[in-house]
Amino acid sequence: MVAGKQQRGSEAPLDGGWGWVIVGCCFMVTVCTRAVTRCVSIFFVEFQAHFGADYAATAWVHSLVDCTTMLCAPVGSLIGNRWSCRVAVMLGGLLSSCGLLLSSFSTRLEFLYLSMGVLTGVGFALCYTPAIAMVGCYFRQRKALAYGIAMSGSGIGTFVLAPVVQLLIELYSWRGALLVLSAFVANLGVCGALLRPIRPQEDEEQVEREEKESTGEERLGNVSSRNTEVTVKPSKESEDSLLPSGKSLSFPMECVSSPPPPLLSGDPAPQLQRRWFFSSCFLSFKEYRFLLLPDFLGMAMSFLFLATGCSLPFIYLVPYALSVGVRHQHAAFLMSILGVISIVGNITFGWLTDRRCLKPYRLACYVFSVAMEGLCCLFVPLLQSFPLLVPFAILYGYFDGAYVALIPVVTSDLVGPQYLSSALGVVYFLHAIPYLVSPPIGGWLVDVTGSYMATFFLSGAAMVLSSLVLSIISRIRRCQHRVSAVTEDNKHEPLPH
Repeated sequence: MVAGKQQRGSEAPLDGGWGWVIVGCCFMVTVCTRAVTRCVSIFFVEFQAHFGADYAATAWVHSLVDCTTMLCAPVGSLIGNRWSCRVAVMLGGLLSSCGLLLSSFSTRLEFLYLSMGVLTGVGFALCYTPAIAMVGCYFRQRKALAYGIAMSGSGIGTFVLAPVVQLLIELYSWRGALLVLSAFVANLGVCGALLRPIRPQEDEEQVEREEKESTGEERLGNVSSRNTEVTVKPSKESEDSLLPSGKSLSFPMECVSSPPPPLLSGDPAPQLQRRWFFSSCFLSFKEYRFLLLPDFLGMAMSFLFLATGCSLPFIYLVPYALSVGVRHQHAAFLMSILGVISIVGNITFGWLTDRRCLKPYRLACYVFSVAMEGLCCLFVPLLQSFPLLVPFAILYGYFDGAYVALIPVVTSDLVGPQYLSSALGVVYFLHAIPYLVSPPIGGWLVDVTGSYMATFFLSGAAMVLSSLVLSIISRIRRCQHRVSAVTEDNKHEPLPH
């Protein structure tokens, strides 16, 4: 018991310490996943020329990477919750590196669908969600700033990798470039090894109560009180944290390692194993309680529209620039500009929304950034030269970085930090189908109309609609809360004599 108290006394401090190492690891994970995914668009023209495919068929490569990454995001959350973020990220790094390695030997476009689209996408999915959720475990007061720095890896990676990938293609062809990217993505294994789980901080009374309650379970299964408490049942704070007034300090389940209880020596203990199985199923249900929140359902609807439009500019900006006469290097430089400006959006919006004056309006800042992105896309068909496309890359990149950094923040504000990993898995899962179908639809519009105007109109309209949906739903919910508050006050007023 004394050892247990000493172990709990050496908890990792929040908002600093090893948390900045976690931020650095998440930064590198976003570089190796989201930035590499964006750079797939640079291979678009190479794939189209080598395999002799049309726009729609070639666009399936990028859409499958994005779709698989988001579709399998709950799998990453599940592995992180059941074992650890370390296991999820290291396994994902191995799969994604192997996928890019196999893609460099591809002889058919269909093989790229499987190797790059599916295998690499699954690896990215196992890395992305657990790494992001780990940042939420280590930060509370400076959470938006931490997420802004961590998510800026996508922009910095795009800024650095876009010209590098273009140069690698020119020097070693697209096959050699994929080989180099495969080696680069293998560094995800190092990042995963540094993701040290954090133990929850509990007050002394809670610790004493847990140790007393778990005394009987130690006799049955020789299981430590801490592991039993985390594995078998959620704490009272976890059950109540969906309440708006919940101020308890709790952590996502993946932040705490929770192995199954060991068997008694010489006895299979089937009852204990069955109990652990049903308790795990019960915890799985509890982890998704937030799906019943009307606010989360409204946000989920807006995410569907957002995902329909947000990936199209990254895929078709370079081909569009080439179609209006921009040189290859300048077209790739547009992606670099977009990437580096998104870094500014990541960090500045993260820092600003951590200020006391803007913290209550994080959702409004998110809606504003999505709406501005949509408006930028609506004006792209009017920009037909490199000097005119530069302002688009600056504005779109800035607001893209802003909303990407705010997605985990507003999700955490809505569902609570202990549900963040599971909620992010659902959020990114909602991006999957739009990511799958929108790039081929955009390519089909290019094939049918002979221009990129309809594709960028689709992108802009979808993002504007996403911001409108979320604005309307949040306004309705705010009015309902006001009516409920007035009704509650009137109910408690004394009747006149």
